Amino acid sequence: MSLSLALHPDRCAPGRKVIKGMLLALLTLAVTGCPQRSPERILPSNLRAPEGAPAVLAVYEPWFGQPDHLNVGYSSHDPAVIAKQIRQAQNLGISGFVVDWYGSGKTFIDQTYSLLQQTASQQNFHTALMYDESADSDDPTSTAIAALDYAYDHYIGPDSSSQQAYLTYDGRPVIFVWPRNKQTDWKQIREHLSSWKQPPLLIYEDSNSPYASQFDGFYAWAKPGKAGWAADGSNWGEQYLDSFYRKMKTQYPDKIAVGAAWPGFNDSHAAWSLNRRMDPRCGQTFEDSLRLYRRYYSSSNPLPFLLIVTWNDYEEGTAIERGLLKCNG
Repeated sequence: MSLSLALHPDRCAPGRKVIKGMLLALLTLAVTGCPQRSPERILPSNLRAPEGAPAVLAVYEPWFGQPDHLNVGYSSHDPAVIAKQIRQAQNLGISGFVVDWYGSGKTFIDQTYSLLQQTASQQNFHTALMYDESADSDDPTSTAIAALDYAYDHYIGPDSSSQQAYLTYDGRPVIFVWPRNKQTDWKQIREHLSSWKQPPLLIYEDSNSPYASQFDGFYAWAKPGKAGWAADGSNWGEQYLDSFYRKMKTQYPDKIAVGAAWPGFNDSHAAWSLNRRMDPRCGQTFEDSLRLYRRYYSSSNPLPFLLIVTWNDYEEGTAIERGLLKCNG
């Protein structure tokens, strides 16, 4: 199924849709204007995430410009767009993009990542791969090994001309993993990756896995928790986030915790829509999800990373690239 829906600037009535969110934990948006304008223009440059832990990252979707994805008004292959996005993210205190990536087989996405990392290396910015497991491979383990070896040769290892931009933690490259195939043998993959000159840290999406011991950490995602998705979007994920942080502190104290924050969720524009929704609550959802990690972490016991879900996923309604909407009144 193909989607080609445009986000039209004329939907913004001047003076009626106001971006004025106070994001007290890390990001602060205190501006007025149309949400389709560039954040670089509408966000004051002095409103930044604080220095130090947690390092703020944002998930980046690299497929815009392909006909089977939403038309958001730009191509992910435009170097000027990528350079601008990096500057915008830096102005908010975001230090890196975590890029949805499927291996070299999806050429458009791989080329986007290559361009993004090259640009990041010139702008003191970081990138990291979020490897999407193959959902239809007969041998997802071999497919993952081949994809990650390709990534090492082209992006992560010493032969990459832009290696300095790749995200590291304690000197080791960080690879995020998105689970799509329960048959992937991560024990076997881990053993293979140990042969790299710099074996990576593998960070898995927070979900049940028989290979939990093979991962160095877990990252949170936009989820409603045990109560499930509410038809009116009222369940914004507080229970889930609280449970995630508690689990990381009690069950996995020796693993890397990557918290998350999101502005809302609405997959109605996605070809894969399941009619899932989290109400943005006039910016309150983002503010609350940004702050929640403080229940469990402090400056003396810092959270290593906080992942913004997302920079530019307009299909699932989680993008912050163009700012947040403040309700009228």
